[in-house]
Amino acid sequence: MDNIFLQIAESVEREKGDVGRRGLHEAFQQVALAGLYRSGFFDRAAFYGGTCLRLFHGLDRFSEDLDFSLLAADETFDLSTYFNTIRAEFAAYGAEIKIEKKAKTTSSQVESAFLKTNTVIYDLSAKVKDTIRIKIEVDTMPPPGFEIEPKLLLLPFSFYTPCFVLPDLFAGKMHALLFRKWKSRVKGRDWYDFEWYVRNGVSLGLLHFNARKLQSEKDSVAFSEDDLRETLRERIHSLDINQAREEVAPFVRDSKALEIWSEEYFLELVNRLKVY
Repeated sequence: MDNIFLQIAESVEREKGDVGRRGLHEAFQQVALAGLYRSGFFDRAAFYGGTCLRLFHGLDRFSEDLDFSLLAADETFDLSTYFNTIRAEFAAYGAEIKIEKKAKTTSSQVESAFLKTNTVIYDLSAKVKDTIRIKIEVDTMPPPGFEIEPKLLLLPFSFYTPCFVLPDLFAGKMHALLFRKWKSRVKGRDWYDFEWYVRNGVSLGLLHFNARKLQSEKDSVAFSEDDLRETLRERIHSLDINQAREEVAPFVRDSKALEIWSEEYFLELVNRLKVY
């Protein structure tokens, strides 16, 4: 196998401290992005979600999946037309991959980034010592109101990836945090990312947040800034902090950073939240 995977994994270790399988997983993510770039996929789509935030903005937690949004709605979109180029990219570095469309199930809809039944899900996997698996999700019916910007990736070669701007990434995360249907489960990664956005002074794009809300919540109305803050406070009052810590702990290097988590702490973050 070409040492590009080791080179990227070592770069991940130097920059982020993640070693071993996680570094290799991120190397495969970057090669997948390179294959998508060569295929022309980014003429029609943009990158968003936790892995986008990690790769291009330094989010200090591991993120597993690749999430994309079409730039314009297209229910007939078929990622399989790009498969050969993605396979060729991995083959150039000595890795044989499998990539296939996943059948929709109730659980996959729940775990899909924004609860959307029109999010198409694919599995990309390769056998290297053990199996590396990446879930790729493409939102084929994106809500409006987002902006994109080009972000540079240097490995496996230099290329620009169109990404949601930070305020719209934040809007998508807050929509997931407030409206994700997880029943009794808590996704601590959502709360970790919320903390990251506030700590880094990122303003939340209310226009895009409301576009997502109006698309996903039938008969709903747009939120004002006050509505957003109040709904977030209500979620915090009912949040199982310990469960949130347990869920995110495997994805961060230093679990001691979670010790400060409490109802009072998250309410203070709401007070410091910037919205525009």
